[in-house]
Amino acid sequence: MHHPDATVTWIFAALLALMVVALAMEEKLHAKKSIITGVTAAIALFLADAFHILPLDRYTLNLGDGHIRELPVYIPGIEWEVIAIIFGASLFVDVTAKSGLFSWIAVKLTRLSGGDPYWLLFYYGGMTILFSAFLNNVAAMLIVGSLTVVSLEKLERRKLLMPFLLIEGLLTNVGGLLTLISSVPNIIVGKAAGIEFVVFFLKAAPFVVVAGVITILLGARIFHVRRLTDPEEKRRARALVESFNPADTITSRGFFAFSGIMFVALVLMLSLTGFLPIVKDLGMGYVALVFGLVSALRFKASVDKTYAALDWDLLAFFGTLFIVVDVMEHAGVLGLIGQAIGVLVGLGDQLGAGSLLAASAVTSSVTDNIPLAAVLANILGSMDGVNSDSNLWWCVIFGANLGGNLTPIGSASTVVAVTIMHKHGIKLSFFGFVKAALPFAAVQIALAMVYVLVVL
Repeated sequence: MHHPDATVTWIFAALLALMVVALAMEEKLHAKKSIITGVTAAIALFLADAFHILPLDRYTLNLGDGHIRELPVYIPGIEWEVIAIIFGASLFVDVTAKSGLFSWIAVKLTRLSGGDPYWLLFYYGGMTILFSAFLNNVAAMLIVGSLTVVSLEKLERRKLLMPFLLIEGLLTNVGGLLTLISSVPNIIVGKAAGIEFVVFFLKAAPFVVVAGVITILLGARIFHVRRLTDPEEKRRARALVESFNPADTITSRGFFAFSGIMFVALVLMLSLTGFLPIVKDLGMGYVALVFGLVSALRFKASVDKTYAALDWDLLAFFGTLFIVVDVMEHAGVLGLIGQAIGVLVGLGDQLGAGSLLAASAVTSSVTDNIPLAAVLANILGSMDGVNSDSNLWWCVIFGANLGGNLTPIGSASTVVAVTIMHKHGIKLSFFGFVKAALPFAAVQIALAMVYVLVVL
């Protein structure tokens, strides 16, 4: 291995830029994310070996007592704990959803609203944030979105479908800030910064609560979601919600109780991972895998069908993405980007951090926020004086999550929200989404800047 010269670094920078553009044009290219990153990883590895920039000796693992294990060059660069968390959590959510637990919660909230669309927006908004905090954002949007369609149609409020789905899509990215496992950028940046689960929650929770309430209030005002004031209208709405029976969502009472207990236990275990003996050494990936496998015991005779339903494209995407980022680090591309980040950081504690947050948000609005988080986490981790208490980490976390609300391709959950709209005959173009979402995103990002620069 030798240090690459500037020409080689710019060749790899061009390759990374092409990958980012391809990810932004995923639908037009008719190619899945995993194919785009997979092809990029294959080319990057080939070029890296041709230019002799990979430290091949580091892929020899000495196990002691003369035992040597050779690892392929594409293995060490993958963040395996991140892969384990995604796999285990996805498996757990897929199995738990079959128990009707999430649907039961939604029906309870609908009945609690009394059929009033204003309070229904608050309850569903709160549910979206909570689901996004503990589930995959895509899964949260799919669950809440499908239940929203059913509820509004039964309440004869179909004209509110677009506002509800849009606000819920935006709230998934707000709720995605609540815990360390709420979104992949959180996992990547939090792990690189050494931020514990409980510390992450305590620092992010105040912002999530305030931003969530402001988003819902702003949505109610912009889209004219009003409280019911007419007594007859209130009576009719309550009669409609009374037809919602929570018991209808439960497939098996035993399975339902088991899923509820497991859900609470998973949240507690993830919260205490850093404090429990043995478990703290094994990490959150181990906890997620164990809970995923234990939940899968419910379908042990047909678990192959459960495995088949997992998003393998997502896992392949993450794995190949980490390979690309690892190669870019050795090619000097991350160092090149680090110089630009250094210029922003050098503007001062306030202006530098604010510029980094804004740059992260704008970048994540037009491309996937996962590569952005991976690149910036590597850069900040290699910079002197940037410890786990630095607000620069939070600038990346807030920017990468909230930037997804600027465009319909900024995050997977907003893509799902628009997809549900189109499925039910609601037309919303790219620029139509930008126009509708811009006031929300602008307020959220401005609030984040104040919170990170003044409060944290």
